[in-house]
Amino acid sequence: MIAFNSQYFIYMVPAFLLMLLAQWYVKSVYQKWSQVASRSQMTGAQAAQRLISSGGLYSVKVEGIRGNLNDHYDPRKKTLYLSEGVYQSPSVAALAIAAHELGHAMQDHEGYFPLRLRAALVPAVNIGSYLGWILIFIGMILRMTDLAWLGVLIFSGGAVFALATIPVELNASRRARQLLLNTGIIASEDEQRGVNHVLNAAALTYVAGLITAILQLFYFISLVGGSSRRR
Repeated sequence: MIAFNSQYFIYMVPAFLLMLLAQWYVKSVYQKWSQVASRSQMTGAQAAQRLISSGGLYSVKVEGIRGNLNDHYDPRKKTLYLSEGVYQSPSVAALAIAAHELGHAMQDHEGYFPLRLRAALVPAVNIGSYLGWILIFIGMILRMTDLAWLGVLIFSGGAVFALATIPVELNASRRARQLLLNTGIIASEDEQRGVNHVLNAAALTYVAGLITAILQLFYFISLVGGSSRRR
């Protein structure tokens, strides 16, 4: 079988387990600190509004959305979307997440290059994630090695995107910590520790995503390379 051989399990099973572990850890940390109320008693939405005012980002809006841990900033609409558990909650976890997403708004406002680079990669990655593996398998079936390697090259855009995501997310988390401290939204050592735990756990998911993307790329490289050697 082309898709399921020993190489598939060597590369993809560890990647799958790594992503499951990262997701479990994020949910565990979030669950813990979402039950710890901040001393300021500010909800995620209120904290976001405070940070918007202090940063002069008056064009940025804050809206609540349904779901859990699907918070994000949309640079096209200049809108911060906060999930129900963040928007309405005065927890330490809610403050950390709201501040992190506002960090992305600040990056957008400043024209932060890594963020612009990641945004520029999105169209190519969306196409490559579908087209890449199709070219790989067509090339192997038709014994067109060059076509298969072209598919690998196109598919590698996913790993490049995952790599470009790391500095963007780490910078947003660094900004979040500083924003919360500078504005006095968090002050105690326990709150700072909680914010750090939440943000570090989120960062692990992006690292896990990068490792997964690299392992998947290595799988396709080994697949095409092994097929080439057999000929």
